[in-house]
Order: sequence, then C-alpha cells, then structure tokens
Amino acid sequence: MIDLNAETVISLSQAAKHPALPRRRGGKRPHVSTLYRWSRQGCGGIRLETIRFGATRCTSLEAIQRFANRLTAAEDPPAAESDCVRLPSTDDAARELAQAGFDQ
Repeated sequence: MIDLNAETVISLSQAAKHPALPRRRGGKRPHVSTLYRWSRQGCGGIRLETIRFGATRCTSLEAIQRFANRLTAAEDPPAAESDCVRLPSTDDAARELAQAGFDQ
C-alpha cells in the first residue's frame, strides 16, 4: 500500500520517464500504457501498486521497487532439497534387467 506521507508519489506518465526505470527493448523507455497494464493486469500475477487522484493514476518509486522485488522473487525457483539428483545410469538398468532374468 502506498503511504503518501512516506513515499515519493509520481504519476504513471512521470514513472515511465523516470531514469531509475530500466530501458527495454531497443533502449526505449517503457510506455505509460505498460505501467498502466502492470497496475491493472499485473505481470506474472504481480501488480504494480497505484493510487488515484481524480483521473490521474499514480504510483511511487518505492512501489516500483517493491514490484521489481516481487517479480524477481517469483522468478527465482525455491532451492531444491538436494543440489544433485542422481539419475539411474544405463549400467544400473542393465544390471537390474540381468538380475530379473532379461539377458541381452
């Protein structure tokens, strides 16, 4: 939730031009419609926090940071219990088949 007293509130059009926002394909800045879409539909199920003042939709620099943090956390898979999972080799399979009476 955006806190008006503690956060730097900017309109979505200002946010699209803000130098802290990384450039996208071709070195272009994100279009304001991209930020609007992030606020309404989200990206990967994660939405950019916004507030409205009349007809102007606003966000904050801190909300953009939280949005980026959530996207990054959702992308990173949880660590597996074991870093190395041993798959049965063909030699193991051949040995088991031989023990079961299936000779080559």
